[in-house]
Amino acid sequence: MAQQTLTRAHLSEAVYQEVGLSRNESTALVESVLDAISDSLVAGEPVKISSFGSFQVRQKSGRMGRNPKTGEEVPISPRRVLVFRASHVLKDRINASQGGK
Repeated sequence: MAQQTLTRAHLSEAVYQEVGLSRNESTALVESVLDAISDSLVAGEPVKISSFGSFQVRQKSGRMGRNPKTGEEVPISPRRVLVFRASHVLKDRINASQGGK
């Protein structure tokens, strides 16, 4: 089963087809939306998209990990991670598509 990745170009093309903006305007619109989402996440603000899901940046503390190959203990530094939680609407839509395979 071949999987195709959704790209910025695909999103821009979809906006161009559905909204009727020029290709350049469609690309600028997609970039603007993605920039707004990115800027909010960098600032530590959660992003909630109705009927899709929410993105949130969480702080993970440092800890000791282990190299599985050598068994050597390795320190893992504190970091921020991006977490996505799908909405129930999206989960239901994904699960409904399982029946139509």
